[in-house]
Order: sequence, then C-alpha cells, then structure tokens
Amino acid sequence: MQKVAGSNPVFRSIMRKPTSQKSAAAPIWFDALDLDALAAMTEGTLASHLGIRFTEIGPDFLRGVMPVDERTMQPRGIMHGGASAAFAETLGSVAAWLCVDRSRKRCLGLDISVNHIRQAPAPGEVTGTARPLHIGRSTHVWEIRIENAAGALVGVSRLTIIVLAAPEPRS
Repeated sequence: MQKVAGSNPVFRSIMRKPTSQKSAAAPIWFDALDLDALAAMTEGTLASHLGIRFTEIGPDFLRGVMPVDERTMQPRGIMHGGASAAFAETLGSVAAWLCVDRSRKRCLGLDISVNHIRQAPAPGEVTGTARPLHIGRSTHVWEIRIENAAGALVGVSRLTIIVLAAPEPRS
C-alpha cells in the first residue's frame, strides 16, 4: 500500500504553516496606526531628542529618518556609532510593538548588534528601514538597514526583541 504524504499526521504538522506566521502578502501589523500617532508616542523620548522621524509604514517594514547633526555626530563630524544603534533600536522596537496586541503584550530590546559599513558625514540625514527576520510569540528578530541620502549602506543592525505580558494597570 502506498502512503500518501498528506495522510501522515507528522508530515501534516511539519508542513502546516504556524498560525502566528502571516502570509507574505498580508501586512504584519496587529492593527492600523498612522505616522502622526507614532510621532506623538515618541514625543519627549530619546527618539525625539535625536530628531528621529517615522516616514513610512509598509506592509512588512517601518522606515524613518535621523539627522546627522550636533545631536548625533561624533567630534570628527560623522555620525556617532551609538546614534546609529539608538536609531536602529528605535525603528526595530517600534516595529515589533506594532506587531503585537498592545493591550496584552509589550516588546523590549534584548540584544542589538550594529555593523558600521561607511561614514555618514554631518550635516546630512540617514534613512533606516526595519524588516522582520522572525516574528514569534515570545521573540522577534529585526534587521535594520541604515542608508545615506544616495542610498548607500551606512550600517546594518540586528535587533532581538523579547515579547512579554503587559503589566497590569495600577489602580
């Protein structure tokens, strides 16, 4: 008797797409949020002090810009590596936050690495794009590409996020 691959429950469980994984065509975001809401949310935070602005929410990415100026440069007149790390973590953390039910979950940075590819001179602006490599129930992994105005790669970052239960509201 010939076995049909689809009749094997082990095979079916391996081939079944996890319910937490959305199709490539579907947006990854939990619900709709606009750029104005993101700007309001980050007002008075490190992101606003560094001049980070969110510019586009795509079906599977979050994009923003950051100036290379006196707030983000090192004494040599180029973007500070710590500023690029803060930019990457801001984009990746906010993107992860947009993927979860925020009434029940919160997202926190667990690990970040940044590879600096080329200098970004001041004055100027860099663009960052955060895309998920993995969106799971308890962790996310995001890749954030930072480019200069000419579209050349300035740096690439990998951010691991832990997804935790939201704290109970205080009474």
